[in-house]
Amino acid sequence: MATICQPRRALVEIPAPQPKIAARMRRSYLEILSARLAPTSPVPRGRSTATNLKRRQSLDSSISGHWSGRTEEPCEKMEEQQTPLSKQQLVQLIRSLILVEQSQEPSILTSDLKYLQEDLQLKKTNVYRSIPYSRFGSNRDAHCYRKAYPHLVAFKVSCQEWGQVLLRNEEWDAAVEHALMAWRYTSELPQWDTLGHNVLREQCYGVLAAHCRAALRHYRPEPGKGRELLRRLKMAQVHSQTIGPCIQELQSILGCAEDSSMGTQ
Repeated sequence: MATICQPRRALVEIPAPQPKIAARMRRSYLEILSARLAPTSPVPRGRSTATNLKRRQSLDSSISGHWSGRTEEPCEKMEEQQTPLSKQQLVQLIRSLILVEQSQEPSILTSDLKYLQEDLQLKKTNVYRSIPYSRFGSNRDAHCYRKAYPHLVAFKVSCQEWGQVLLRNEEWDAAVEHALMAWRYTSELPQWDTLGHNVLREQCYGVLAAHCRAALRHYRPEPGKGRELLRRLKMAQVHSQTIGPCIQELQSILGCAEDSSMGTQ
């Protein structure tokens, strides 16, 4: 007896496809802003996106034009300010900073030279810190000199400006002591491979020798202190011969003092 196959009935009927319903799209920030800035009534959600796209493009162009006008000018100024400084501009900048430093603490100069010694020590340390020691080969070549050049200029300007301040204040003893102290720090500066790169070092010697001689013209030390000072000047002559006129000046002062003491006896 053959079996009879009956068709199976579906438990759930699949509904017929319905027409698509426009979903609620999330508007962007520019669309909301354009809708608020528009003078007309709010746009219904069922309108086509063509008008929204046009408004978005117009708003983007207006915002970009508004900000580009503000940012172009500062960017041009920043590009102009990034140009490297010349040697004269660098010296003027360092000199102005030292003058500001002098105006803030003028009483330290007349009382103690410890502050000036710390200033010279700091500037000498900055010179050595700026030299790249991780390179292969010599660390006294032209590349290292260019790295240390701003700090060498700062050291020279510091010697020049502080010495002039002491001379203007008529601190003759302090001016001589400062010249000898800065002379020692100058001798500890790096000796570069290229002879022309040591010009700043010789310029420091010349400035300090001029300050020392100008102070000796007004300074009259006691005989014992004068002989000690003469010994120190002769030791400084080992580093540079520019201090020779200072030695002659002090010898003439001591000779005059000995002659006057002999006359009184």
